[in-house]
Amino acid sequence: VVFALDRAGLVANDGPTHHGVFDLSYLREMPNMTLMAPKDEDEFKNMLYSAVQYQRPVAVRYPKRSSMRTPLSTGYCLLERGKGEVLRQGSQVALIAIGSMVKPALEAAESLDREGINCTVVNARFVKPLDEALILKVAATHQCLVTVEENVVAGGFGAAVAELLISREISGVDLKILGIPDEFIPQGTNEILLRNCGLDSAGITKTIIELKLATEKKGALIGNG
Repeated sequence: VVFALDRAGLVANDGPTHHGVFDLSYLREMPNMTLMAPKDEDEFKNMLYSAVQYQRPVAVRYPKRSSMRTPLSTGYCLLERGKGEVLRQGSQVALIAIGSMVKPALEAAESLDREGINCTVVNARFVKPLDEALILKVAATHQCLVTVEENVVAGGFGAAVAELLISREISGVDLKILGIPDEFIPQGTNEILLRNCGLDSAGITKTIIELKLATEKKGALIGNG
């Protein structure tokens, strides 16, 4: 069975009862479930094709609005189950984004580059199963990890990444989870709601600058004994 989850994330003027911000949390708890979200229209097409080929329970979540308009390629590509991709290679901070948050993460990385902060951007693609090898590699090579999702923080994609790091006893890397806060989000345009939740490119940029400064301060304190 394939579940196509429309209106994922914030849905603007539909109001607080219609936001699709809980599905990553409750669906990743289901045994044998494959859960994924596309960064753009072309990847969405390939995810639907792949979902049928997997021959197992699959959920594909996508927003009401366009996340990143791209020309559709010819034919279909079978995505390797549970594998993400690195879209931008950096060295200091790693942004691991899922679905509609990939575009603002890339925009934030460009802004941060002008601030002297070099960022890797990962398109996670899958919430379940996680690309554990890629996440652990990124954790081993960056000072800070920032997960970005248009879902509630509680039990979502970032929580899955945190659970992975804890289970593998990964230390020495700061993790920040960005997502929807533990409250019902009111009606408004997508631009306003994303800004209020700190999930637009400016909000992501601000958070990473603050996280980088805090990490450097902590390192200096440890270095001073």
